Amino acid sequence: MEAQYRHLSVDSTIRDVIAHPAFTGFGRLIFPWDDRTPDLNMQLREIGALLPYHSKVNPVDVVSALNRMIDDASGGKKIFYDFYTEAQKKAEATKRNAGLFFFRGRPGAPFAIVCPGGGFAYVASLHEGFPYAAEISKSGYNVFVLKYRAGIGGAAATQDLAAALSYIFRNAKSLGVSVANYSLWGSSAGARMAASIGTHGASFYGGDNLPKPSMVVMAYTAHSEVGPNEPPTFAAAGEQDGIAPPYVMEQRISALRRTGTPVEFHRFRNLGHGFGIGTGTSAEGWVHDAVRFWERFIEQVDLRSK
Repeated sequence: MEAQYRHLSVDSTIRDVIAHPAFTGFGRLIFPWDDRTPDLNMQLREIGALLPYHSKVNPVDVVSALNRMIDDASGGKKIFYDFYTEAQKKAEATKRNAGLFFFRGRPGAPFAIVCPGGGFAYVASLHEGFPYAAEISKSGYNVFVLKYRAGIGGAAATQDLAAALSYIFRNAKSLGVSVANYSLWGSSAGARMAASIGTHGASFYGGDNLPKPSMVVMAYTAHSEVGPNEPPTFAAAGEQDGIAPPYVMEQRISALRRTGTPVEFHRFRNLGHGFGIGTGTSAEGWVHDAVRFWERFIEQVDLRSK
């Protein structure tokens, strides 16, 4: 009989999460910082205190996404994958801080990789990784949340994304995903990573020679580089963002439009930086809008009925 793991609540502590049997061996990678140990007695209702660059952190969304992973683990599904080998991790110890969390959709459906932000100092998976993945997978798509190395800069983080993407392509059959029409999603620093792969390709960052994504999602970032052959791009920003002012994103969107790249841009009122899925704000539902935009570039999109 399959084990049924207990759910978490907003009253659960960080210790409860790390020690949870569903997360054995990788529980610490759920949390933002690589270079410090959080207060193990902190309750999840206080988790926003660990995310200084982020706003509108909703503990209920955090707990719901964690419980989704717990349910998958209870059903015997593997939820965490190392994409670096033991030899690679032995050669570079920081690679032990990388991996992929998998939120399954329909077998054989396209996949998305979500790259949370955190200024390359931390990885905000709890706020803009797992909740994104839970929402996207409701539409039938397979979603991976990237835990990249934090605290050593954007180059290493983007190399991790390229390595993770290559891993998924090499293991697509066993993972049960289609490699056609994949998308990359990023917020803040994570959006820089996703857009960089969209501009240059995975091989530029040490990955395999792979097709570019069918769509890139950029949330609240000041990334401005534009290449000659950019993927369709969905962008979202808060009009009061003081970290990544929305006018910088608007400039990139204008540049993409001039090249003929399909784009969709949303600027949300009364929001600053790092609003995540935007529950209870003017941005609520934007993740579903981004999924619909992605579906414009996927031939088979009727996943809910299959």
